Amino acid sequence: MDIERQREIASKGGRSVPAEKRSFSQDRELASSAGRKGGQATGTGRGGAE
Repeated sequence: MDIERQREIASKGGRSVPAEKRSFSQDRELASSAGRKGGQATGTGRGGAE
């Protein structure tokens, strides 16, 4: 698949949900909390986050 076709498909995914329905676009604290949890989870077991 050529790069332009791949970008076209990827951009459709980003536009499929309106901004007002994306929870993280409405609530910065929720986004921050989720990012923190994800960062902690990915570091576990690999000598990363403690």
